[in-house]
Amino acid sequence: MSQSYIFRTIELDGQYLRTAVRPGTSSLPPLLIFNGIGANLELVFPFVAALDPTLEVIAFDVPGVGGSSTPATPFRFPGLAKLAARMLDYLDYSQVNVIGVSWGGALAQQFAYSHPERCKKLILAATSAGAVMVPGRPKVLLKMASPRRYLQPSHGVAIAPDIYGGAFRRDPHLAEAHANKVRSSGKLGYYWQLFAGLGWTSIHWLHKIRQPTLILAGDDDPLIPLVNMRLLAWRIPNSELHVIDDGHLFLITRAQSVAPLIMSFLSEEKQPAVIRHQPTSALIKS
Repeated sequence: MSQSYIFRTIELDGQYLRTAVRPGTSSLPPLLIFNGIGANLELVFPFVAALDPTLEVIAFDVPGVGGSSTPATPFRFPGLAKLAARMLDYLDYSQVNVIGVSWGGALAQQFAYSHPERCKKLILAATSAGAVMVPGRPKVLLKMASPRRYLQPSHGVAIAPDIYGGAFRRDPHLAEAHANKVRSSGKLGYYWQLFAGLGWTSIHWLHKIRQPTLILAGDDDPLIPLVNMRLLAWRIPNSELHVIDDGHLFLITRAQSVAPLIMSFLSEEKQPAVIRHQPTSALIKS
């Protein structure tokens, strides 16, 4: 699968970012992926494989994750959004469509808000508005507060049903396959990602996001209860919500059914209203 990607590690002011681009021939803007907390770019490959093969896709490891270097001090979401914009400059992309998953969904909101000219359409999957969210169950959040599942694959397999829900409750092989793709770069990067979102919320500026927005939610998501996605759909003006019959990682477990939804959304062109004027003669009374 990796043979179809172009991998590059680029340097931006001393920060090394590992990137992967799947080249495409589509007339649509490339799709930039913001991944979940602690998740290296390889974890989205099954989802990318389900998308139209002509669509160009950009994935990267955020600072402190996978093959990217861990910074001495943490980024906040605005800083990470700016770094992503600079990465696009380096890779020679002007405008992209953006999909953000879980933690990456918060970063995607920030990117769409801070750099609206770079983001044509926005897709938010299994995410929330940050600090004002309705939280998942405490025992689930406690397990997410530690990077242990990325450092010890066996632990990740053991807790996957509780934290991801959906298909992971029914198929233990899913957790094993997921754990085998994990590439951890240590605890510090994970804690830096937690810090990026500490106290952050988009609730007060969501109404300013003008991009067409597709919101995808799982109905059995222990981490991000469905009500959070309904809140996003309520606050973002040009948005639509689709509820998926699965858990937190439905982009992976239901890739074959979710990918067509996404491609349809990306391909759709909103047509402006056409006002047809009546001929002047029709307005003159006889």
